[in-house]
Formats: sequence, structure tokens, C-alpha cells
Amino acid sequence: MTRDTRIAIIGGGIVGLTTAYYLKQAGFENITIFDEGTGQATKAAAGIISPWLSKRRNKRWYELAKLGAKLYPEIVATAQLTSAAYRQNGTIVTRREANKLTELYELAMERLKTTPAMQQIELLSASEINKRLPGVRITDDGIFVAGGAQIDGTAFLYELTAFLDVNIVHQQVKLTPDGQIIGEANFDRLILATGAWLAQTITPLGLTATVRPQKGQLINYQTSPLPHDTPVLMPEGEYDYLPSNQGVIVGASHEDAQGFDLTIDQTIVNDLMVSAHKINPALGNEQLANVRVGTRAYTPDFAPFFGQLPGYAHIYVASGLGSSGLTTGPAIAKLLAELFINPNLNISEYTKPVTDYIH
Repeated sequence: MTRDTRIAIIGGGIVGLTTAYYLKQAGFENITIFDEGTGQATKAAAGIISPWLSKRRNKRWYELAKLGAKLYPEIVATAQLTSAAYRQNGTIVTRREANKLTELYELAMERLKTTPAMQQIELLSASEINKRLPGVRITDDGIFVAGGAQIDGTAFLYELTAFLDVNIVHQQVKLTPDGQIIGEANFDRLILATGAWLAQTITPLGLTATVRPQKGQLINYQTSPLPHDTPVLMPEGEYDYLPSNQGVIVGASHEDAQGFDLTIDQTIVNDLMVSAHKINPALGNEQLANVRVGTRAYTPDFAPFFGQLPGYAHIYVASGLGSSGLTTGPAIAKLLAELFINPNLNISEYTKPVTDYIH
């Protein structure tokens, strides 16, 4: 392959756009992104980049998430992204029971030994947490991870797109049975990063995917500006609480039975507001600025997957990122770009075979 290799990326979310980033970093220039955009999870998301305290048993997921968190600072520096897109102010995770907090602290300290990206770990009392987050009134102690960060999906995509200067076609596309895009000249390589819509994308190829949609909603309060170093709060039993340049974001919901519905559900919004007011009672006096709704992709084993599409040597796929997509997305993108250059790259440390999910 050369810098003139014609590459099409279908899907302009976190995987699609960061794959374009890594391909351009590797010298590829002839890249076109096709993105219709409706329901895209990344645009609706405000993500927390802090996977290190997770107790998920899926080791492949953890390796992906750990790599994704490590990659962000380099992407941010290279693309000169602003704090509206990415802020590394640390994350706070609380636990109601003292023994559970002790277990989590021990896990954090153990992982810190081999994970410099975590930077620093602190045990914080509830009163210390409340001091760091204006307006917050919680009663549980927690752990502060200095390397934790947050990302605003909409701002991240906007700023990275401007940096990349790639051709973006804002339309829905369909594939031919031989794996090209209808109405377009043939591409040398295709990447299918259509998230929850992957099954529909590959239907013309005679394939099916065990990927399902999950609806997610979050709410945004517009408040007076918070201190720039305000950390993210992940309180046990409540929704996540993220400071932003415009106020506070709370969410997100996980709704499994809604398919691709993107309408705002007031019942869910009310639930989010109740949680927000428990965390920060002063928000009860504030009006909602907006509600974001998006569709995530999940697999039966809740694991993301990626790699070459069986039977189509020129097509690569990625899906199933779920609610941690903003964390794992850049890692998947980097590995996909490396697969372009070396199709024999061993990625078994990070994903099961694509054939486990596509038939």
C-alpha cells in the first residue's frame, strides 16, 4: 500500500475518526469518511477516561481500555485539542462500605505500579471530595486518580475533524455484495465503524452480526463556570457527574429495550435529575440546558471486537464498544491502522476473533 491507497471509513464516530487520525499519522492521505450521523453514540456522549479501577473480568477489554487511556494525551497534543474536548482533571470513585473502599484502594495501588498513566492515587474523605467539587454534597469516601480524564464527544469530533482535514461525506451509504460502496469508485480498503448499525451495514454481504443497540441519555445543566481543575465524580449508586465548560453533565442511562429510538424519554430524564440533585442539591434550582440521546453497540458478551472481515480481505470492522467506547475507541483505531500495514499482526490480546460475532 502507498499513501495514495484509496481508503473509505464508514462511520465518523470515535473509531472512524481516530482510525483516520492514525492512518494519516502513518502516511495515508487518500481517506474518505462517510457519516450520516443520526444517533451516533460519540456525538451524544460525555465520557470518563479512567478504566483502571474497573473490576471487569474481561482481560482483553482492560488491555484495550488501558491502551486507550494512554493514547489520549498524545492525540490531544498532536491535534492541539482544547479543554472543551478533553480535560485531564482526575476522577473520583466512591464506595459506601469501608471494606469495599479499602479493596478498591489496594487494587488501585497495585495497578499503579505498572500503569504510569494513573499518575497518583489518593484516599479522600467525603468532606474532602465535597471541597473539590463545588456544590456537591455526598457522604461517601472515595479514591482520586490523578490521571483520569473526561471527553466531550461532540467537541472531540469537531476539533479532531478540523485537524485531520479529510474528506467527509455526510450521507448514508450501502455496500455492494462484493464489498464496495454503491455509487462510488472502488476503494482499496474499507473500514466499517458503524457501531450498533453494523448488522444492517453487512447485510448486502450475506453476513449477520450479533450486535444490538442500547439507548443512552444524559442531561446537561448550564451553571456558572466551575474551576478548571474540577474532577469527575463517579459516585456509587448514582449516575456519573462531569463538570464541563458550560456547567455539569449527569448520566448516562442504559436502556436495552428501546432499539434505535432517539426520542427523549422524560421518565429517564426525571431519574437523571433526581440523581443529579442528590449529588448537588443546588442543581434543583437550575434549568436543564439540553438532553443528549445516542445509540451504543453491545455484543452478547459485552466485549468490543475488531479485525479483518472474514471473506473480504479489503474490509476491516469494529463494533460492540458499549458505554466505554470513548475509552477503547482510540486503541481499536490504532490497532486497525497497524493491521492495515501488517495484516498478520497478532491482536488476540485485545479482541476475540471477528468470527465470534459475525457469521
